[in-house]
Amino acid sequence: MDRFEKIYTQGKIDIVEIWIDKETGVNYLYRAYGQTGGLTVLLDENGKPVVTKDK
Repeated sequence: MDRFEKIYTQGKIDIVEIWIDKETGVNYLYRAYGQTGGLTVLLDENGKPVVTKDK
């Protein structure tokens, strides 16, 4: 788990998290409800991946 860092979390059953890939800076949105969940690239208003530089 050294490559990814959780920077945001909300909820206990209905969960929303944002994770950063520390090698590329790309942000990912993780959403879970109960035992189901999914992960996707977090996009900006132009449809491009959100990239965090020099965290």
